Amino acid sequence: MTAVQGATVDVPTPDGIADAYLTHPDDDAAHPAVLFYMDAFGIRPHLTAMADRLAAAGYTVLVPNVFYRHGRAPVVELPEFIDPGRRPEIFDEIGPMMQALTPELAMRDAGAYLDWLRQRPEADGGAVGVTGYCMGAVLALRTAGTYPDQVTAMAGFHGGGLANQEPDSPHLLAGNITAELYFGHADQDHALPPEQIERLDRALTEAGVSFHSEVYPGAGHGYTQADTAAYDEQATERHWSALLDLFDRTLKPGS
Repeated sequence: MTAVQGATVDVPTPDGIADAYLTHPDDDAAHPAVLFYMDAFGIRPHLTAMADRLAAAGYTVLVPNVFYRHGRAPVVELPEFIDPGRRPEIFDEIGPMMQALTPELAMRDAGAYLDWLRQRPEADGGAVGVTGYCMGAVLALRTAGTYPDQVTAMAGFHGGGLANQEPDSPHLLAGNITAELYFGHADQDHALPPEQIERLDRALTEAGVSFHSEVYPGAGHGYTQADTAAYDEQATERHWSALLDLFDRTLKPGS
């Protein structure tokens, strides 16, 4: 596996400084940039390990702390392993932060993340990919719809509320999207029931978006997160294959 170099960095935004994790191949070369959106549990060893694995495949990856308005990561103290019994108390802290991160604020931040990332010497200044997990999948979809001139490929995994019935639902941005999309949905996911998957697929199809949407049988919400009880190794490896296939085809020169 390619050696990588990772570090905590500070990204200026219109509302302050977002701390983030930046990782890239340790080869003094520029690589395609990827904006990697965290799940609700935030930046922690497991998430930086995921970012490092993506970087080792030849990408410069930025993982912003999207809750930076509430403090630097870790914003919430987490156990080494997040079991179902601990989730309610953790979400008592995380829930208000998620509610406070409105689409307007999140997309204002996204513009700052993308601008900062593309200007880094470790990034090649070309096509940019976005990926996200759980709540990060929502942010990834919104980013693709808000910055279509910058996002070439977008992937979302076990996302929730991607096509709800609210007036600001992410799927309503489908008409703006020019990127190629991939979704790896969790099976029987309370956060994304079948009717939302159907609504999302229909909106993307009607908008002429190039996308592939799959439901991973037996995989629960949060299946990629190895420090939680939801982790599913088989589904996670399937996610890696799909993610790297998308990015290798769309982001790398000569693809």
